[in-house]
Amino acid sequence: MRTVALLVLLAALPLLADNWSEWRGPNQNGASATARDLAVSWDTAQGVKWRIKLESWSAATPIIWGDVVFVTSAEAGFNDPLKYGAQRGGPRMNARPDVNAHDMLYLIALNRTDGSILWKRETGDKNQIYRKQNMASPSPVTDGTHVWTMTGGGDVRAFDFDGNVLWGRDLQEDYGRFGLNWGYASSPRLHDGRLYIQVLHGMTTDDPSYVLALDAATGETIWRVDRPTDAPHESPDNYATPLLVPVDGELQLIVSGADYVTGHSLGDGSELWRLGGFNPNNDRNYRTIASSMEMDGVVFTTSRAGRPFVAFRPGGAGDLTGKAEVWTNNLGSDVPTPTTDGKIIYVVNDRGILAALDPKTGSEIYPRQRLEPGTYSSSPLLADGKIYATSEDGTTTVVQTGPEFEILAVNKLDDYTLASPVAVDNEIFIRTMQYLYCIGGK
Repeated sequence: MRTVALLVLLAALPLLADNWSEWRGPNQNGASATARDLAVSWDTAQGVKWRIKLESWSAATPIIWGDVVFVTSAEAGFNDPLKYGAQRGGPRMNARPDVNAHDMLYLIALNRTDGSILWKRETGDKNQIYRKQNMASPSPVTDGTHVWTMTGGGDVRAFDFDGNVLWGRDLQEDYGRFGLNWGYASSPRLHDGRLYIQVLHGMTTDDPSYVLALDAATGETIWRVDRPTDAPHESPDNYATPLLVPVDGELQLIVSGADYVTGHSLGDGSELWRLGGFNPNNDRNYRTIASSMEMDGVVFTTSRAGRPFVAFRPGGAGDLTGKAEVWTNNLGSDVPTPTTDGKIIYVVNDRGILAALDPKTGSEIYPRQRLEPGTYSSSPLLADGKIYATSEDGTTTVVQTGPEFEILAVNKLDDYTLASPVAVDNEIFIRTMQYLYCIGGK
């Protein structure tokens, strides 16, 4: 009966398999089960179906529905993260939160056939630069009729596919200033007419972290709950996106960060359970970035590279620490979110080291392997039996999935890249600092 109930719940989720509707795609894990005949090799001179120059860079994932591609962007000007906050091989230690403090942020709709711009709309006016990222980092989300955006400045807006603004809100105006050390970057999660948003912060504010649900049609708050933590200093800050998972016969919202993972009721947002153990030394600077992933009733949450990567079974009530863990190892990542084909978990860490893990035991399928040298901030794409991992230098290493390690190709676009690659049908979309590329398949 449990299996039947879970299948019914999963069937209630939108059928988005032939699109890429939100951060980490239709399965919330960076994998596409329907993309086929994807390209293996390309560069700026070959294999590119089209590319379009954009005003500024963004770490947000391109969103694709049908013949429309949505990307976010900041206003042109001061648009070099290598100069104003990051350098290849690792970030500089100075933040620039004062740069472009009033520049606009945009949502841009593109024709998927040729990359031409259909329309561009303002999403907010509070752009800032923090090391590598600006306030265009949260990915948009769509249901095929409407598209919703959130900026790092707290502006949430809804548009129809013609670019008409349906409503807008400013979460910082409503609930207080965001207090993350390196700027807000979480993406909203859409389900059943609601937007679920997490704001986990604490480095530069004493205001509590919170989770909220908005009515996607009106923008009105359905519920908002505090999400407490005893994490010190910068450790409350988190940049992940919440996860929807069937638990104990119903969907729950799973929120990771600030040294814990918590499960919340979709009805009223109340916290049902929490799991700790992600910051065993109670470090003061333990901000976390990567999102959680779920497979076969198990949630996989990484904290930092070389620190606890925990697989656990959610459910029940209260403190699950020491009770729900399936396995724990130190093979997780810091910034990139892992991906899976349902058989193997693939983790790419910030230094470009690939780990292939058995999801049942956490053990290595084969020894860890180095990809093309560089710093990796984007999350890997898994599609068509291949893993696509893109470094900040714009170099994508293509690796065959399966129990043996094999590099199929190394492809260079030679442009600063933070956004994760996505795949729909037989096309790959890669957002670099200057361009959005559509890589054509066979």
